[in-house]
Amino acid sequence: MSEPEKRLDQIFSALADPTRRRILGMLLEDDMAVSDVAAPFDVSLAAVSKHLVVLAAAGLIQQERRGRITWCRLDPDGLRQATIWMQGFGQFDPVDLDAFEKFLLSALAEDGLQE
Repeated sequence: MSEPEKRLDQIFSALADPTRRRILGMLLEDDMAVSDVAAPFDVSLAAVSKHLVVLAAAGLIQQERRGRITWCRLDPDGLRQATIWMQGFGQFDPVDLDAFEKFLLSALAEDGLQE
């Protein structure tokens, strides 16, 4: 597996967790101390720190020690590779899932597979 593919795997793996997505949303507003990032969650500081390690490893955030406090900030370049990869799929027309469901239901009904 190439390095860019490994990087994409890390990014999408990090984004797969709702807690990490929420953390990214919080950091979108401003840089935050680790303790401030952890405050709204009903988990330990250690658990939030593990999420931050995953986000940093994926290149989505950067952490900086200022005195005794570790600050987190969104890395604006972190999602660039994933965005470029996803834009490759932009050439396709968006799928209307409601219309697709109706089509499937009618096709199944015609084949006698639907009640």
